[in-house]
Amino acid sequence: MGISSLGVGSSILTQDVLDQLRKADDSKYITPITTKITSETKKKDAFGVIDASMKNFIDSIDAIKTQTLYDERKATVTGTAVSVTAASNSDIGEFTLGVTQLATKQVEESGLFTAKTETIANGAGSLNLNIDGTDYTINYDATTTLDGLKDLINDVAGDKVDATVVQMSGTDFRLFISSASTGSTQNITVTDSSAQLKDARLTTGLSAVQTGLNANFTFNGQALTRTSNNITDLISGLDITLKEVGTSTVAITQDREGFMKKVDSFVEKYNSIITELNKATKTSKDVKDRGAFSAESTIKNMKQTIEDMFLTVGEGVGYLSDYGFDVDKDGKMSVNKTTLNSEMDADADNVKAFFSGGTFTKADLSTVTLTGAFAEMSTTIKAYTDSNKILDELESSISETITELNERKTKATERLDARYEILKKQYAAYDLIISKINSASSMFTEMANAQTNSN
Repeated sequence: MGISSLGVGSSILTQDVLDQLRKADDSKYITPITTKITSETKKKDAFGVIDASMKNFIDSIDAIKTQTLYDERKATVTGTAVSVTAASNSDIGEFTLGVTQLATKQVEESGLFTAKTETIANGAGSLNLNIDGTDYTINYDATTTLDGLKDLINDVAGDKVDATVVQMSGTDFRLFISSASTGSTQNITVTDSSAQLKDARLTTGLSAVQTGLNANFTFNGQALTRTSNNITDLISGLDITLKEVGTSTVAITQDREGFMKKVDSFVEKYNSIITELNKATKTSKDVKDRGAFSAESTIKNMKQTIEDMFLTVGEGVGYLSDYGFDVDKDGKMSVNKTTLNSEMDADADNVKAFFSGGTFTKADLSTVTLTGAFAEMSTTIKAYTDSNKILDELESSISETITELNERKTKATERLDARYEILKKQYAAYDLIISKINSASSMFTEMANAQTNSN
């Protein structure tokens, strides 16, 4: 009869004994590997956060090192006479604009028509429309209406004039022809080349309801004139629009608002990566509180490199602290905007050179060409963040280690599974032998007892 369960025959070599042995072997061979996998997985998770923070950090550094950031300009206008926008690298300065006359368009009005569908001619012919010295031929026929003539003018001369029909009252319709541009040269005349118009309402009957005039204004008191209210040729890089008669003061300054946003972003990203690195490299007797990279040199060295940058960049002409940057005892950075603005007020070119590279003028008026503090930082950090550099190598190393550990664990588990499958079969065989011995022993005992009883 077969054995249904290990140990049934002897009650000695039971499954519980095998389980205890397997637990001891798991603890010896499997648990250390599992512990290492957990540790490496913790590193991988922490690395993902650090890697993202480093990419944000290098982006914030590159934004400040960009030369064009320092060339952005802001136009501040006092008064409502003009509006001004300033292109990058426009000259910094202040001036006054006084508007005495705005430029206007030439607008001509026809005589009265009783309806926009009223026809304008007795037969086929053409009009000559002259605007600013340019002639346009407008062909018509006996079916051409006032509204139709409007469309013909816009089709042929629409780049120079705008034509529209306006209903003044119930039976009063007028054709208005307006110059597309402003200025004193925008005179409009219409002549009938074919003498087929019904009357002179569209020719000598035109009357000017607005005369084209040039803009008259002053720049710092100097009288000037232009044909347009939009002026782009007065000062290089400035787009000026004359809006109304009056006076405005214009100040062109460096656009520090955009610059300060980049500075704030840099400080924020610096503090973010330092926070993550502090957490990842924290040492503690308690494993739960210990950082994932507390015993790993690459991340520790990177943290030290970032902290050292604050004290080392500057190429011998200064330090970040000279421009309001500071790091407290906990490693957190801040910036004093008052100090930074004062340095920019004193010498904006030197600030640009120190931060982003260029010619820096020393106190003794000698000059030196700098790489730029943020360009230095960028080079240092990119040694970690660029493709196939230090962080990529570390990530690959962690992934390879996890893969190797999982393979070792799988093989160790398979070996123990095979071993205990053999032990289970051996225990079953031994259990059967012990059971037979026990049975024989019981039989001899019973025979001896029977002999004793018979005597």
